[in-house]
Order: sequence, then C-alpha cells, then structure tokens
Amino acid sequence: MNEIIDTSFDVYSDTPPGKDPDSHSPTLRKYHKILWDKSLPNGQVFSLTDSLASSYLHHESKLGVFPLSSDAITHTYSRVRSMANITDKVPLPEMKQFFSACSTIGGYIVFPSNKIDGKMTINGSRGLNPCIRDRFDLTLECIKRHYTDESSPLSETLGRYATFFRLFLDFKGYVEFFLLQDLIERDSEKIKFWLPFNGFDHSPLPSGVYEYQSYKKRVTDFVANRNKRMLNSVN
Repeated sequence: MNEIIDTSFDVYSDTPPGKDPDSHSPTLRKYHKILWDKSLPNGQVFSLTDSLASSYLHHESKLGVFPLSSDAITHTYSRVRSMANITDKVPLPEMKQFFSACSTIGGYIVFPSNKIDGKMTINGSRGLNPCIRDRFDLTLECIKRHYTDESSPLSETLGRYATFFRLFLDFKGYVEFFLLQDLIERDSEKIKFWLPFNGFDHSPLPSGVYEYQSYKKRVTDFVANRNKRMLNSVN
C-alpha cells in the first residue's frame, strides 16, 4: 500500500526555529522519498535511501550516483530588502497565507547536491543568478533549453549535471516525473511564466504591487495544483 502525504502540512512546523526545512524537516525529507522513489521514463526505478549520513537522499545504481538535496521552488520575496517597498504594501494576512502555501510539499523539489569541480550546485546557482533570483518558472525555462542545447543563464551549471537530466530522457520526462505539468502550457512545452517573460535581460522580480499580486496568485495556484497531482500520484 502506498504511503500517504499530507499536502496541507507546513514543513516549518517540524523544523527547529531558525533552521531551514530543506535540511531540517524530517517530514519534508520523508515526502520527497515517497514521491520521487519511483520508475523513471526509461522504466528503471529511481530508488532512494535516506539512511546515509552524508546525503539527504541518495540513489546509486548502474544509472550512476546521485546525492540529492531539497530545494524550495517558490519564493514570497518578503525578506528581500529591495522588495520591501512592494511587499510591505501587501496585507499581512495575505502574506502569511502566501507563505503558508509555499511551505507545503508542492513548493519543493530535489536537485543534485554534489559540487562538481568545486562549483555551485543548481540550487545555489539559481538562487544567486541575478537573471533568475530563485524563480522556478525561469529555472524551468533554463532546464527546457538545456534539453534542446540552447543557451540560458544556467547553461554552465545545468551542463555539469547532464547525467542527472539524462535520467528523464527529455524535457517532457522531467516535467512529468516531478509533477510540474501546471507550469507548462497544455499540448506544448511553453512555460506558463509567473510574470510576463521578455527574455533574461529583464529583472525577474515583480516591479510593483499589481505585478506582485499577480505573481502571488500564479504561484499559489501552481502549488495548489501540484499538491493535487502529488496526492493522485501516491494514491
């Protein structure tokens, strides 16, 4: 019988104060293991263990060795100083509700955690890159371009982890494996961006309260829909 996940569970609720759920929430790690320990598009099982002290989650087989870590894929930007003039104008109850939605399993994914040649991981690179600023819709556009050998702000980083992305055969396989269909236009591989996308040379951050509210709604809807997909996948 499949294990059940609670898509309303706030991963901060079992995280010690001041710590990051990505590394300190036992429930988040449990849910990642339940969700992603499954068959790959090629039919082989991506079995995961959480028993190695050196790795958050770990896969090792003839496919390769893949240590994985958790990464939040939604962001309220409420603690970004340059966004304070916008986020401070959003009513506090709305902001709390947004943060709570982002703190459920639908707002998280796993990426390889091993550094290659001492360089940044995907998690670190997408957070620090000024063209991405932790936006996962933009990250997914970069991943799509990786599969089609097109350049993006994350090309170099994603290229270092090409073996990981080959596990899913193609972009469609990656999207379906990680239940990201609600970020893709139906019957196409176009990203449903959380803000209007005019290329990577424009700021990825909302430029005003109206844009922020639009961003907030799209992110919240994505998390809610992905949570439903997660429930269906384990049931």
